[in-house]
Amino acid sequence: MLTGNMMDFQLTINSVMRHGRTLYGQQEIVSVTADNPLHRYTYEDAFARVSQLGSALAKMGLSAGDRVATLAWNDYRHLEAYYGISCSGLVCHTINPRLFPEQLVYIVNHAEDKVLMVDLLLFPLIEKLRDKMPTVERIIIMTDEAHMPQTELNVECYETLLAGHPTDFTFPELDEKTASSLCYTSGTTGEPKGVLYSHRSTVLHAMACTSSASFGLNSRHTMMPVVPMFHVNAWSMPYACIMAGSKIVFPGPKMADGAVLTQLINHEKVTLAAGVPTIWLALLNYLRENNLTVDSLQAVTIGGAATPRSMLEEFEQTHKVTVNPAWGMTETSPLGTFNSVRPEIENLPADELMPYRLKAGLPPYGVELSIRNPEGIEQPRDGKSFGNLGIKGPWVASQYYRNDTNIIDDKGFMDTGDIATIDQYGYMQITDRAKDVIKSGGEWISSIDLENACTSHPKIAEAAVIGVYHPKWDERPLVIAVIAGDDTLSIEELNAYLEKHVAKWWLPDDVVYVDELPHAATGKLDKKVLREQFKDHTLPSEQ
Repeated sequence: MLTGNMMDFQLTINSVMRHGRTLYGQQEIVSVTADNPLHRYTYEDAFARVSQLGSALAKMGLSAGDRVATLAWNDYRHLEAYYGISCSGLVCHTINPRLFPEQLVYIVNHAEDKVLMVDLLLFPLIEKLRDKMPTVERIIIMTDEAHMPQTELNVECYETLLAGHPTDFTFPELDEKTASSLCYTSGTTGEPKGVLYSHRSTVLHAMACTSSASFGLNSRHTMMPVVPMFHVNAWSMPYACIMAGSKIVFPGPKMADGAVLTQLINHEKVTLAAGVPTIWLALLNYLRENNLTVDSLQAVTIGGAATPRSMLEEFEQTHKVTVNPAWGMTETSPLGTFNSVRPEIENLPADELMPYRLKAGLPPYGVELSIRNPEGIEQPRDGKSFGNLGIKGPWVASQYYRNDTNIIDDKGFMDTGDIATIDQYGYMQITDRAKDVIKSGGEWISSIDLENACTSHPKIAEAAVIGVYHPKWDERPLVIAVIAGDDTLSIEELNAYLEKHVAKWWLPDDVVYVDELPHAATGKLDKKVLREQFKDHTLPSEQ
């Protein structure tokens, strides 16, 4: 074999840091924090402090690969931890504060975290659980001395930890396959499972996020990552933005506050933002109720759950903001697909184009998708044939942390647990989670498609569809919905609307209205809770 004569350049997060600090040192990072309503500094300021953190970590006696956990919101100190920990050859273990306490304890102990860096607002949670975390040797509160809480625990102040350390610390040279960060799944079925990312996978993923085939970040953009930094590396925005030189605006603990998001967007001239549907619902409600606009905003990426048609239309028609649905998982870093309009379909009539706009999108270079039936036979890419969705690529997990079980099949694909279609243009559409498919009379009904149809009605703000027992059909669809106004829809009125959008035999047998729907720690609908809550629900057709 004749090999090329090119340099063996290690793809590490350290190289991203050097690039951002050298080329875009004066670019801004703006944050809302517990101890500062609007903190502002530059890349150069940030990486000088990252150097101080790296130096402090080096003096702690930690070994390469040790886990340093963070329990924090989206702000500048958390960004510093992302780089200071990983660039030191340690593993940045981001923890979701929305997990149940027993899940949080489980993952800290399973990861064997040595150090825990915790946001001031989240410290009360750790106070209650400290005795259950025997591997944690040091707790660092991410604030200054003036805001340190009164506590009987042995804790350290983040700002005091950094003080006195050099701002030009020399980080170790790392192999690109070195583990960089760790994130656990939400554990909706069984215990949470850890996904261990490498420097190489993280850098390649960030490069894909800067591509025009996805977020298309560059130094002219101001990105507001509303997707939390404690889950799947905030969709790689802390890396991709530094790589591209984009201004970053962090909303801190105010991620679901429509007023704060609006103020940040308008004051900081945010051009791009990323988050889950519940976040954008809060923003749109606030804009609508207060007759406000977000003129600088150009595009939002929506992931974590299907994009409701009504949300896409309100963003684009009222605010001239392009909506890009996306799909991914903790196991996929998470970028799996990103929806942008291909030239072959951009001139279709609006009603014909909309179904494509709402799909999960196209895989970027580096990702390959497969849909196969239960017998393992690849299904046609016709947008109608569906099957189990498999995925492979350099930023897709091959196994879980501290678990030797291989999770990829003989073709090299990881089973996502999703049921999906792929059309002739390559657009992937999730039709359901395998465990959420409604099996009625031997046929499958997509709960996701039915939910999307429900939320396209102007009177329905959010909807979940589950299957409930039926003596004849095995299961039939039940809609659990949050109403957008004051008036509810009867099941007859809802079905009169839905029959224009879905097959007649898909029409739900009943609708129940609730004040709010349960969401898992990552923002996704928690249908496990709904199935338990409505397991004894009697459908009108049974009465």
